[in-house]
Amino acid sequence: MRDTLNQGLIEFLKASPTPFHATASLAKRLDAAGYQRLNERERWNTTPGGRYYLTRNDSSLIAIRLGKESAVTEGLRLVGAHTDSPCLRVKPQPELQRQGFLQLGVEVYGGALLAPWFDRDLSLAGRVTFRQDGRVASQLVDFRVPLAIIPNLAIHLNRTANEGWAINAQNELPPILAQVAGSERFDFRALLTEQLAREHDVIADVVLDYELSFYDTQPAAVVGLHEDFIAGARLDNLLSCYAGLQALLKAEGDETCVLICTDHEEVGSSSACGADGPLLEQTLQRLLPNGDDYVRAIQRSLLVSADNAHGVHPNYADKHDGNHGPKLNAGPVIKVNSNQRYATNSETAGFFRHLCMAEEVPVQSFVVRSDMGCGSTIGPITASRLGVRTVDIGVPTFAMHSIRELAGSHDLAHLVKVLSAFYAARALP
Repeated sequence: MRDTLNQGLIEFLKASPTPFHATASLAKRLDAAGYQRLNERERWNTTPGGRYYLTRNDSSLIAIRLGKESAVTEGLRLVGAHTDSPCLRVKPQPELQRQGFLQLGVEVYGGALLAPWFDRDLSLAGRVTFRQDGRVASQLVDFRVPLAIIPNLAIHLNRTANEGWAINAQNELPPILAQVAGSERFDFRALLTEQLAREHDVIADVVLDYELSFYDTQPAAVVGLHEDFIAGARLDNLLSCYAGLQALLKAEGDETCVLICTDHEEVGSSSACGADGPLLEQTLQRLLPNGDDYVRAIQRSLLVSADNAHGVHPNYADKHDGNHGPKLNAGPVIKVNSNQRYATNSETAGFFRHLCMAEEVPVQSFVVRSDMGCGSTIGPITASRLGVRTVDIGVPTFAMHSIRELAGSHDLAHLVKVLSAFYAARALP
């Protein structure tokens, strides 16, 4: 099971270089499992026992397995994750021609570790909006091949590089794509027009706009002397999306199960398709249109917010509280913060710990050092919007927000096992 899950995750990561592609990958797997796609612009005709999903903005997805038992009396079992990761996004007018080189201007999306982006083979993917025969349409594109690089400055010209330096995102991050003659002018939209034709056989009249990100072409892999680790891009948080999907597809029983994978977590979740937007609330209200029933169902529900946790790094162990240093391959981590940066409380943590014990899944705890700031997740945001009880958990990782992150090769199976048990739980606290 472990090897099969890890290989499936590697394939999912390869197919999901952007939130748009991740959402399409999730939808493809749901289609294959018999889930029916819902259109938010149309009336829904759902039935108990039915399997459904919807997307918004092509970058967020909610999948629902309606139970035969009423959610009003049995509650909802919700698992939440996010589809986005820190990256470099192409600017609207990106063309730069300097010193005979073609470059593209980029904007940093989210809290990215910038240094690892240097000297990597980069490709480009995302969504392109265009006009064709007088109509506006959009299509996902993925160049797949290495077409850009951000070379480091040689140590001879930056003698203090190993002492640390502040990376200027405006000046130092534009990737190099090619060498060009001085009088030759490059049109990035023309390149996108060619890619639409090559990849999708779409002949666009004009490219109107785009949302494109650079990504590392090196595929994810199981690594280590004893294959103890998974290394790859976007483990935060596509690993949780994949784990939630696998658990949902395995789910059996009469209770209603929901998987939520939303965009824009890395920049605060405040968008029409983010966790701080109305997507989940509107979806659940359409399933439970009676206001009293909706509130009763929410108060009987539980959300597992699954987002990666900080594993204790052997070179930087002092960055953790001495009693709360999660180990890789030692199971999912319950994340706690008294200032509500995580939404966990004793009741929700206790129930998750109970599930882990019943499934013989190891479980750990994380609290940030008292002299350090704490990150946050979709957990507190969703809890405050819906009023739903929440536990924040995640798989421990190294190099979070790097272009290549590291997780334990056993922990995906641990997470899928406990999320499957959660979806199958006959009773919630």
